[in-house]
Amino acid sequence: MFNKILVANRGEIAIRVMRAANELGKKTVAVYAEEDKLGLHRFKADEAYRIGAGLGPVAAYLSIPEIIRVAKESGADAIHPGYGLLSENPDFVDACVAAGITFIGPSADTMRALGDKASARRVAIKAGVPVIPATEVLGDDMDAIRLEAAEIGYPLMLKASWGGGGRGMRPINNPDELPEKVREGRREAEAAFGNGEGYLEKMILRARHVEVQLLGDSHGGLYHLYERDCTVQRRNQKVVERAPAPYLTQAQRDEVCGLALKIGQAVGYRNAGTVEFLMDMDSEQFYFIEVNPRVQVEHTVTEEVTGIDIVQSQILIAEGATLAQATGVPSQSEVRLNGHALQCRVTTEDPLNNFIPDYGRITAYRSATGNGIRLDGGTAYSGGVITRYYDSLLVKVTAHAQTPEKVIARMDRALREFRVRGVATNIEFVINLLKHPTFLDDSYTTKFIDTTDDLFRFDKPQDRATKILTYIADISVNGHPETAGRAQPPADARSLTPPQRKADPLPGTRQLLEEKGAKAVADWMLDQKQLLITDTSMRDGHQSLLATRMRSLDMIRVAPSYAANLPGLFSVECWGGATFDVAYR
Repeated sequence: MFNKILVANRGEIAIRVMRAANELGKKTVAVYAEEDKLGLHRFKADEAYRIGAGLGPVAAYLSIPEIIRVAKESGADAIHPGYGLLSENPDFVDACVAAGITFIGPSADTMRALGDKASARRVAIKAGVPVIPATEVLGDDMDAIRLEAAEIGYPLMLKASWGGGGRGMRPINNPDELPEKVREGRREAEAAFGNGEGYLEKMILRARHVEVQLLGDSHGGLYHLYERDCTVQRRNQKVVERAPAPYLTQAQRDEVCGLALKIGQAVGYRNAGTVEFLMDMDSEQFYFIEVNPRVQVEHTVTEEVTGIDIVQSQILIAEGATLAQATGVPSQSEVRLNGHALQCRVTTEDPLNNFIPDYGRITAYRSATGNGIRLDGGTAYSGGVITRYYDSLLVKVTAHAQTPEKVIARMDRALREFRVRGVATNIEFVINLLKHPTFLDDSYTTKFIDTTDDLFRFDKPQDRATKILTYIADISVNGHPETAGRAQPPADARSLTPPQRKADPLPGTRQLLEEKGAKAVADWMLDQKQLLITDTSMRDGHQSLLATRMRSLDMIRVAPSYAANLPGLFSVECWGGATFDVAYR
């Protein structure tokens, strides 16, 4: 049983793992780079340690020696890698094993067999799972690469052998694009995963992206948790994810889940993993593309429709639990689908400016809530600082309802509740996407966003409140331009003294109230024939004319002069109730 788990990641997924571990009674350890010292994940953990002194903001999280060092110093007995960064690096798994620390994920051997996409293709072929025509891992000889590309046939997709998230992927439409696209993809993959290795794959022009969630234990058990639709992508990065895929028939669902199980069984898969397929919309054929031997960004939609906590299951499986113990579900046949779930990624990207990530301080943040809405966020709060160094993901919004129509309506409502100021977001773009007829009738392909200009026709938020507050702040600090050059009021306010008393105050209703009580005052008032006058000068001056600039102290000082010089008054009203409340707060 683990006592303390180190999360070798940052942001949203680090917080997600910490929450799961906390619910299981485990202590948690966070790591953070210097550039990430304000990241919220640092403060969600029981302990947090800086890593990577002298390294870059991403290189710090990719430093295996640094993470192992912190794990040993903090007494962590397990490490959860999250997704991205080192999550698919078998050398990291080996380092954990060598240090006597449990890696919460598949074994290094499984990772080498499946984490490398080229190797995974060979596993799939041996298991009898259809694959897309592709080359072997590309060498350095560009002439040889040209020959391999011509043999497969254009258009092609360059893919990084290690990692995911669209990093290192490039569409190649003709031979002229080949050299530059290969170099670009290799550089990006090297920067993201520490390995620029890649291969070329035949591009299916009308494709859907379907993936199947697997969970395996160390006792030979293997479950599928059904499929997810991840077709809505921009430049090969997922934008909207759904579970289950609304366009599949039951026969197709059984087929794709069965293919995923074949892959998992071929390698004795343990822990969480995702098997990804492309579905040719014309032939309705499924083609294996890769395995992600880790938890996925979009795991939340599967959790919502199956009721299984995938991250807690990962931890329990790593402790030696069976699938039935880890998931609470006794067998594969008992894994049931309940309704539909939809996830949207809210990012700090500007859709009208080529999705360039924005950074800066979040000046205002109000998130959605309500029935059927789940939020998984990172540094998403008023005052939070978004840096240029990391992924632009702000918060994942997951909606759950009983039908596809209801879940889309719920997500639309939730996104319209968001108010994020200080940085650009993609919220209006995603709202527009959810209303598009192509999305609503399930006819979209993986090229939907890249080929649909309608999605970019929406009104930008006016953000009137922030503009007004910025204006007021500017004028308050710098002054109004029309007052430039005018004389300033004196720095020292004139000393005010109350009027001299003409005589000592006479006894009145105050003394009557103190000596004989409220009934005596009421009886006295009933006996009076003259009009009783209340002076409201101070109340009106305080509430209407001088706002909160008249102090209680000033009112108290002038009270004796009132009593002495205006003995004919019945009462004086000093405060308005609302003004008192404002001044008090």
